[in-house]
Amino acid sequence: MGELFRSEEMTLAQLFLQSESAYCCVSELGEIGMVQFRDLNPDVNVFQRKFVNEVRRCEEMDRKLSELLSEHSSCVLATFEKLENELKEINTNQEALKKNFLELTELKHILRRTQQFFDEYLKSLVFLDISFIFQMFVAGVIGRERMSTFERMLWRVCRGNVFLRQADIEEPLEDPATGDHVHKSVFIIFFQGDQLKNRVKKICEGFRASLYPCPETSQERKEMAAGVNTRIDDLQMVLNQTEDHRQRVLQAAAKTVRVWFIKVRKMKAIYHTLNLCNIDVTQKCLIAEIWCPMSDLDSIQFALRRGTEKSGSTVPSILNRMQTQQTPPTYNKTNKFTSGFQSIVDAYGISNYREINPAPYTIITFPFLFAVMFGDLGHGVLMTCAALYLVLRESRLIAQKYDNEMFNMVFAGRYIILLMGIFSVYTGIIYNDCFSKSFNVFGSGWSVRPMFGVGGNWTSKTLEDNRVLQLDPAVPKVFNGPYPIGIDPIWNIATNKLTFLNSFKMKMSIILGVIHMTFGVTLSLFNHLYFNKPLNIFLGFIPEIIFMVSLFGYLVLLIFYKWLAYDAENSKEAPSLLITFINMCLFSYNDPTNKPFYTGQIVIQCLLVIIAIACVPCMLIVKTLIMRSEFLHSNPCETCLRPHGDNLHSCQWVTRLQWTFHSFNFADVAVHQAIHTIEYCLGCISNTASYLRLWALSLAHAQLSEVLWSMVMHMGLASRNFGGFFALSIIFAFFATLTVFILLIMEGLSAFLHALRLHWVEFQNKFYTGQGFKFMPFTFDSILEGKFED
Repeated sequence: MGELFRSEEMTLAQLFLQSESAYCCVSELGEIGMVQFRDLNPDVNVFQRKFVNEVRRCEEMDRKLSELLSEHSSCVLATFEKLENELKEINTNQEALKKNFLELTELKHILRRTQQFFDEYLKSLVFLDISFIFQMFVAGVIGRERMSTFERMLWRVCRGNVFLRQADIEEPLEDPATGDHVHKSVFIIFFQGDQLKNRVKKICEGFRASLYPCPETSQERKEMAAGVNTRIDDLQMVLNQTEDHRQRVLQAAAKTVRVWFIKVRKMKAIYHTLNLCNIDVTQKCLIAEIWCPMSDLDSIQFALRRGTEKSGSTVPSILNRMQTQQTPPTYNKTNKFTSGFQSIVDAYGISNYREINPAPYTIITFPFLFAVMFGDLGHGVLMTCAALYLVLRESRLIAQKYDNEMFNMVFAGRYIILLMGIFSVYTGIIYNDCFSKSFNVFGSGWSVRPMFGVGGNWTSKTLEDNRVLQLDPAVPKVFNGPYPIGIDPIWNIATNKLTFLNSFKMKMSIILGVIHMTFGVTLSLFNHLYFNKPLNIFLGFIPEIIFMVSLFGYLVLLIFYKWLAYDAENSKEAPSLLITFINMCLFSYNDPTNKPFYTGQIVIQCLLVIIAIACVPCMLIVKTLIMRSEFLHSNPCETCLRPHGDNLHSCQWVTRLQWTFHSFNFADVAVHQAIHTIEYCLGCISNTASYLRLWALSLAHAQLSEVLWSMVMHMGLASRNFGGFFALSIIFAFFATLTVFILLIMEGLSAFLHALRLHWVEFQNKFYTGQGFKFMPFTFDSILEGKFED
């Protein structure tokens, strides 16, 4: 078989890199993504490795870039540090200017409002010393939401001996620290005495109110207000220029944000990989061990030469293949079409090295078994159109890089969904089922008229007296032959529709299940041939296939025989397949109600059951004894190993004997073989029954579709008046919504999971071990695709 059906052939190689060219060589290897580095320093702490400082530096740069990205900026001026310092300086200056601007704005509102406060206050204090009063007040700004609490606190602490006036600032002010817009109020507090002054200032400080100096005379306040307005205009101009400069710096830097981000991530990945290498005693050479595909050795050598040339080194890097007994990783090459199916297989377990890969067969069998359960022409067309949209627009959707995990999962399986939809269209044609209705394209093969003719016995009175009548295919011309494609549409209106379809789909499920499992057992033969295990062929594969064919293969033959041997004339005499199979396994042939299918059936069935039973000890006992015998013959006997001299030879004999017993444990092998045999024999029975889910889910899908049509869509179609069009529009929208969410999504997911179970358990356990480990090459693809978080 080609490499498509098995994992790539891997080799372990030793790589010698010169210190000056190691970075460039590893970078080139990351670009091609064909090697997996082994950790040669497993006992060395991460913080004690050679390139830990470089990794930390990259992480620091990564963090800073993330902060800059949050401002829609990045780094490409002279250096990254220059950009970082410039942006920090701009942000600091801008924040100071905004804070100064806020203070001047608040002072402007205070000066504007205090004149009114003073005028109202002085009218009631005309007999007092004005200069003394002006010395006993404070003015400031406080958050509007804290104003009521602030006023109550002043009243209680000062015992009502203060006079407070406040007014809201109409436009919101920008907080320089957070950038949020806040609403504030201006206040002025009149009081007498230093004690009250101290209390008022402490309360203002506790409520984070901003206090500002306010001149005593009206003329001074006007002069200060004019100066404040001038400073505000100047500050506004400076702020605008600062923001323009900041935006120019950010826009110039943002042009290469992706490039810098990718470079930093690549550097971090390269230094992390270099930490996996050993350093020779001269500190001039790095030694690495890599797993790589045999077919890509030339590409790896070429990448090493490119890295050496880029670094300017005169000493080439050396790639030396190593002989090892270690199990290589499993590497199955995939493309955008096969990757989804390979992921389905890998989710169960990574295949052993060079084991048969089920993914190529799953490309066909998985969507087909799904379609057997989901078969509906209308639903299949909708699913195909949805998948086709994702396939045709895949380049644009990949470029947009959606963060929605659910959408990404569906998008990754777009080709799986496409095939599931196409196969569902095919099975929908076979079932002649489209939204629970059938197409009568070629005309039904059944006719009612002959029942009123010479061969039939129907009359007008027969129609009046019976609500349900059954056509007799034995009457000539009642049945003119099968429908050209799929099931005859007449069954869609027949009252015994379920009886017919259930019988057909149950038998079809058994046939498909036995074929699928037999194919799985057959694939195990190719594994045994490739790994050169003749014992597993003669005492594994052959008994297993004989056991399967003797019982369940024979059952499939009986199904076809019953379809071919019995027609309308003698269908009443056809024996039951279920009773026949049960009696066959129990050696019970005294049932007069269940006649044999053919002459000599008893002898053949007894022979088949005996052969199937005989296969069990072949797998359970004979294989285990032969394995033990082969092991004993492959090791010298105890008499040949027994020493005849000094204690040194005695110790060697004991050690050899201990190794012999430890390397082959007869009890463990016998238990393992017993578990495998019992699991296979019982699994053949339970797995065959498990394939009946194909019938069960197909029945459930058809019934749900019929319920939706009869309970929802039929209501809109039954209306005959003028308003029926509007009612039909509303009902159709409701019908379409239920169809998408219940039949396409919920039922589709259910059929998907059951098809997954049939492949993982019923099919793959016949030949698939799935205990390998995946080949994880060092590659930059994830960074180039924009997956920064990885």
